[in-house]
Amino acid sequence: MTAATPTQHGGQGLSLKRQLLLWLLLPQLVLFLVGGALAYRIALNYAEKAIDQSLTQSVRSLARQVKPIGSGLLIDFPRAAQDIIEQDPTDRVSYMVSSPPGSFLLGNGKLPGPPEEMLAPTRDALLYNARVDGKPMRVALIEVDYGDADSPQRMRVQVAKSLAVQQRLTTELIADMLVPLLLLAMVLSALVYGGILRGLRPLRRLQAQLGDRQDQALSDLSPLEMTQAPQEVHALAAAVNQLLSTVRRSLGQEKRFLNDAAHQLRTPLAGLISQTELALAEKEPQALRERLNKVLAGARRSAHLVHQLLSLARNEVEVNLQPLDVAALAREVARDWTPRAVSAGIDLGYEGAERLVLPGAPFLLREALSNLIDNALTYAGAGCEVTLRVRSHGALALLEVEDNGPGLSSENLPHVFERFWRASDVPGGCGLGLAIVAEIAQRHGGQARVLAAKPHGLRVQLWLPISPDAVLA
Repeated sequence: MTAATPTQHGGQGLSLKRQLLLWLLLPQLVLFLVGGALAYRIALNYAEKAIDQSLTQSVRSLARQVKPIGSGLLIDFPRAAQDIIEQDPTDRVSYMVSSPPGSFLLGNGKLPGPPEEMLAPTRDALLYNARVDGKPMRVALIEVDYGDADSPQRMRVQVAKSLAVQQRLTTELIADMLVPLLLLAMVLSALVYGGILRGLRPLRRLQAQLGDRQDQALSDLSPLEMTQAPQEVHALAAAVNQLLSTVRRSLGQEKRFLNDAAHQLRTPLAGLISQTELALAEKEPQALRERLNKVLAGARRSAHLVHQLLSLARNEVEVNLQPLDVAALAREVARDWTPRAVSAGIDLGYEGAERLVLPGAPFLLREALSNLIDNALTYAGAGCEVTLRVRSHGALALLEVEDNGPGLSSENLPHVFERFWRASDVPGGCGLGLAIVAEIAQRHGGQARVLAAKPHGLRVQLWLPISPDAVLA
């Protein structure tokens, strides 16, 4: 997966591959450096212990070669013992015997005494650092009392070794430890790099699939296929597929709306043109008035059709639901349609709950109830009754409009929610009102139903969930 250049994507940062390498290899480098520092300190400590042990053995061996006899000293320092002490020509060991302490008696170099802040020397070896001829040294010291009670004396034995030995031992130990660790780190880095490349391979396949769809029409975009990929890539592909599905659905709705509008508006507009042409040709005022009335009726039908088509297109868009008192909304809609009912000679009333709250979109439910009442007032006929009911049934709410008009036959009932289907030639309808009602019910997670009323008439119901997780039976 290649990194995007700043000119391509507005100055984006590091690519995902580089970020993963940075966050995986940088801690590894830090751990390696910290481990190297700790290893150096441990190696230095072990080298110092080894030198201290060697110096302690050497100073004790030398102290045994100097034997007090009465008030004097017998020095038994054979050449073999001196060769052992001076066996390393690259790192000469210095030694010194002084009595009293500090007065040179025997040795191959003058060695300084211990620092003043250190404890007084005992028969145990005392170890300290000093500088001899400008070089750092590690010194071991033992003091031995001799002589009689009348003239007590003290002898000091010192052996020193250069700290260069300690540095050499530390370097060798570090090399022995860090070289394998460095090789292991290189192998681990190669495995991390290979793992990142392998892990990003599904993203490259996803990028390739998206690139192959650039030349396709939006309505023909097929879902992405990720059969073998990590869960995160599957989630990303699922989100992209959901987006593609939404785009296809939106385009399909737009195309369907345009087809419906073109199909349904063609006939009314042709009628308007025809009636207008005839009106222009009329000479008699009365005949002209009749033609203009027909033009007005056709224009109203066209306006009603356009309103219904726009409502249908609007209802097909996802909406946000909010708590809504549907009983209060239903009473308000009934009051708005009362003047129309009175002028048509129809008794319009409300029955049901005083308050019923459910998640809904106010403008959509108002549109649905208005369509149901409009449909009932249009087809029921004068002298009939139309009743709007709102009730609760467990986790569901029932919104119902019932009339006692002629109703529909059992053969026509299954078609009432189809678009542009009409069972009557009564002017004013366009066959979209109940289709809009069904769409609104679906947007609320419910459904619309139609039943024959007894003894005659029609009942159209909206069953809507009161709680968001309610399921219709």
